[in-house]
Amino acid sequence: MSCLRLALAQRNATVGDIKGNAAKVLESVAEAKKLQTDIVVFPELFLTGYPPEDLLLHPAFVNDNIRELKELAKKIEGIIAIIGFVDKGDISPPLYNAAAVIAHRRILGVVHKICLPNYGVFDEKRYFATGDKPAILALGEIPIGINICEDIWVGDGPVAAQARKGGAKLLINLSASPFHSGKVGLREKILRAHAKKHKLYMAYVNLVGGQDELVFDGASRVMDPQGRILAMARSCQEDLLVADLAELQRTTTHPQDGYPGGQRTEKRYKQKNKQIHYIFLPALVSTEKKQKITCTFTARPGRLEEIYQALMLGTHDYVHKNGFEKVIIGISGGIDSALTAVIAVDALGKENVIGVTMPSLFSSEETKSDATVVAENLGIMFFSIPIHSIFQSYLETLKPAFEGMKADITEENLQARIRGNILMAMSNKFRWLVLTTGNKSELSTGYCTLYGDMSGGFALLKDVPKTLVYELSEYRNKKGLSSVIPRTTIERAPTAELRPNQTDQDTLPPYFLLDEIVEAYVEKDKSLNEIASRRGEGVRELVRKVIQMIDTSEYKRRQAAPGIKITPRAFGKDRRFPITNRYRL
Repeated sequence: MSCLRLALAQRNATVGDIKGNAAKVLESVAEAKKLQTDIVVFPELFLTGYPPEDLLLHPAFVNDNIRELKELAKKIEGIIAIIGFVDKGDISPPLYNAAAVIAHRRILGVVHKICLPNYGVFDEKRYFATGDKPAILALGEIPIGINICEDIWVGDGPVAAQARKGGAKLLINLSASPFHSGKVGLREKILRAHAKKHKLYMAYVNLVGGQDELVFDGASRVMDPQGRILAMARSCQEDLLVADLAELQRTTTHPQDGYPGGQRTEKRYKQKNKQIHYIFLPALVSTEKKQKITCTFTARPGRLEEIYQALMLGTHDYVHKNGFEKVIIGISGGIDSALTAVIAVDALGKENVIGVTMPSLFSSEETKSDATVVAENLGIMFFSIPIHSIFQSYLETLKPAFEGMKADITEENLQARIRGNILMAMSNKFRWLVLTTGNKSELSTGYCTLYGDMSGGFALLKDVPKTLVYELSEYRNKKGLSSVIPRTTIERAPTAELRPNQTDQDTLPPYFLLDEIVEAYVEKDKSLNEIASRRGEGVRELVRKVIQMIDTSEYKRRQAAPGIKITPRAFGKDRRFPITNRYRL
């Protein structure tokens, strides 16, 4: 018995780089052919990159992607390639999220996505029409279902039709599924349920890489009909996952036709079910005897490791895909800036990270020392630019206008904005991208300064709650040969140091409680009553205050730098609230 050898090309596409993505296809096809692979599969919309968003409204963009696909097809032989791209109709063309099946230097057929997600970060009904028929690649006597991403997330959807009506023995899913903590487990559960219910192999190829706020974590896999994982690719890295499916037997030649399956098979498929879109290929392209391979199985990373990997990947790709080489970070001596600097160094290399400490009259000797220690531990270029004299100059300039008024948050925010100005000046002068250091807890409640600590091009910790900042810091310290983040930074009460003896808890509840409220309200849509009932009526006013802070800070978040999504609901694409809004829960 011969086997079907399948390769899942888990690759990092860049949105809009159609020629660059096509080059990656050809590189992967060549690599797969060397491994004697029968079929190589690429992720959803790989040719355009995902998500292309309003690039799809430009006919030239769509036409360029189709033109490039046709050129690719002329170069692919000796293997079957399945590639995600954007297809269009002939008359008054609707667009389709599609997959092309290519062999013998030609496009044999096209599969259209049926289930279009329109929730969370997804907006596919804005751009695409719905496919009308589930697809089967009739590979000789082997029926193989092909579908795209959301098609497997619908219980009694395309997979059921492909298995029951199309008789699929293998289901191939091309995906671009963004990461959030716990998402890998959800995907695995869905794939296993389909495999066991329909008694078929499941091959899932996921995109990898960062795209603005989104991170695609890969973790592609192949499952057998019992729901067992046969092969699994790495998380947050490019990979070519190869697996042998021994029970999918290669068919024999029919003398009447001269090739496997032949016209008899095609006619039988057509008569069997007209509700299925069939793509016919009489036989496997490769016929030589294969050398035995060992399937790769990469263990799933733990919760903190997968989040840390996603933050590194998102940072690396945002910087490099947008044409930057170096980043600059304001390092205060606090835990948020320390973790931001550590992740940046891990993602980009120490030679590409610059730190700046900007002490004021209110900066303690301990925080100034910790900022220096972090920079020394990381081995990065480090500047110290005190802001006290600049602050005094501002106060003198504003004195006539502020005469008779007490100092308040205005003077605190002035310091944050001076620091923002310094970072942006260095960014302009040296073309270094400013990484902001605020976390999700602060951004939720508006505990941040517009045009101050919010100034910058990318907000690495934007979707990371403060309690998780501490967890990730401890994780990274344990992972390294030595602790890069000082214990004093981790153990000291968090403070903005914008006035004497200030701590975050002067304004905010303890972070463990704040993060619980933020998660319940922002991520789970719980009401004031539901949240308060969990903690007892004694916290009702505190919960009300936090919810009010969240609701009234939308205008700040709308002006914040983009940041990496790592929770089920991040601010921005996931959660879209009106700024002008008088409704209160």
